[in-house]
Amino acid sequence: MLSGQNAVDPVTQEIIEGKLVATVDEMGIVMARTSMSPVIYEVLDFACGLLTRDGELVAQMNGITLFTGTFGVQVKALIAQFGEQLADGDVLLTNDPYAGGTHACDFAIVKPLFVDGEILAYAINVAHYLDVGGSVPGSLAPNATSVFQEGLRLPGVKVMRADAFCDEILHVIAANVRMPEMALGDLNAQIATVRVAGRRMAELAAKYGADVVEAAFAHLLATSEASARAAILALPDGVYTATDVIDGDGVTDAPIEVRVTITIAADQIVADFTGCPPAVAGPINCARGALQSAVKTIVKALIDPQAPSNEGWFRPLDVVCPPGTVFTAELPSPTGWYYEGSVHASELLWKALAPLQPGRFSAGSYSSLCVVYISGRDETGMPFIHIEPQHGGWGATPDEDGAGALIALTDGDTYNYSVEVIEARFPLRVRRYALNVEGGSGAGRRRGGFGIIREYEVLSTEASAYASFGRTKTLPWGVDGGAEGTANRLEIERHAGGLDVHGRIAHLDLARNDILRIVTGGGGGWGDPKERERPRIEQDLRDGRVTRDVALEIYGYEEAAS
Repeated sequence: MLSGQNAVDPVTQEIIEGKLVATVDEMGIVMARTSMSPVIYEVLDFACGLLTRDGELVAQMNGITLFTGTFGVQVKALIAQFGEQLADGDVLLTNDPYAGGTHACDFAIVKPLFVDGEILAYAINVAHYLDVGGSVPGSLAPNATSVFQEGLRLPGVKVMRADAFCDEILHVIAANVRMPEMALGDLNAQIATVRVAGRRMAELAAKYGADVVEAAFAHLLATSEASARAAILALPDGVYTATDVIDGDGVTDAPIEVRVTITIAADQIVADFTGCPPAVAGPINCARGALQSAVKTIVKALIDPQAPSNEGWFRPLDVVCPPGTVFTAELPSPTGWYYEGSVHASELLWKALAPLQPGRFSAGSYSSLCVVYISGRDETGMPFIHIEPQHGGWGATPDEDGAGALIALTDGDTYNYSVEVIEARFPLRVRRYALNVEGGSGAGRRRGGFGIIREYEVLSTEASAYASFGRTKTLPWGVDGGAEGTANRLEIERHAGGLDVHGRIAHLDLARNDILRIVTGGGGGWGDPKERERPRIEQDLRDGRVTRDVALEIYGYEEAAS
């Protein structure tokens, strides 16, 4: 095989590709074992990757799905910013949403990897920091109207020079966040990962030569591009459209109507978001880098969901959207809850393509990460901030019921906390963790998956919370006669009496023994519920997932006479 002027034999190509995957996986292991924030080492809210000298992704670990699609945009922005000013031993930091990033809480650490005085590749680690300052603990005010309320932004700085920390930058970070020791600990963990990548790429170049490694990069990207074009060419040409509604922006409850038009022609895909509204006042906007990543997620699922990802797969893709929309926000629009907006970009494509590839794209899901921030002080007076994404119900496909208690589309290989970790680290007691069967899911020949119910009892005398839930009014869609799914909601059961129900809420004072209950919805159904087979209905009855009344009313199930 040839790439440029350098030949790479097939065995060497396979070894180099395996080394790339092994390297990003090793980076992930180092990050999980050395970070200080439970949102990183328990939830795994981070991702790692390797890119060419031109900023094209060649390998990524299975981390946060939405991060990995931003890697190339962020690195290319840094290359444009620094030009020839990069030297061996430099490590860069950026968390700028408008330069390929997501929100200020996601710190990208990037290291140019030099071999013989020339950049061979870049290593990147993007991780969610528990707090980066701003107006509220955790930095993600659901009612923020400006990015300047969302914490510290460092749009491309050198955090290390000649392998030594730039103390001024560390002082700036420590002075602007609520938990400086944790933030600097996570920064050290990120830097350890990109240093690992540097060692591994140096080993690879020493064994095969930098020119052969670069040729292998080029061949990997070209092969993936060819595979993508072949997969797209096998699809029917056509125009596929979808519309959806985002339930408020955190400042108002007004519905936000969004749309996409997907054009498949020969071996090209164009995703056009023209017609989407301008950036809204609240922080559910996302910037262009997050939009592109959201689209890449779905295109990869369409053309080859199992193959390792790299930028070659997306060369046949064009994402069109005017600047300044809810999906292409610009300074100073807030983007703190960007994933609540970007997931709708992903789901628009998902919804449009479901009829084209029903085996891969289900009916609608609960979508929102249903994140709640709980903060305050524990019994020793120390501050705490608890954050975790929640799982929910996904939609059915023509052949299978929807997945229950699965993480939302944007989040990839992430988790929620184990009960033991929550109760050990925070003044909280988990009272209940169960499938939300009483809330139900979308009925159909194949029903939607079930959401979850997760209850926290507050054990602190000083605590508050805030949250931003989507799909509280606009339900997950059904397909081909299947019913819509069910809604997400946050409930506060007051110890003193009373029950509050919320979706996006900027502040909740919590008293000791109050119950905070997260309820996620069920996915949409597929097909006529009356066509559901008796064995499936009976299994759901045995499992306690439907009642006999529901089985009769919705599915027309009647018990056989004895």
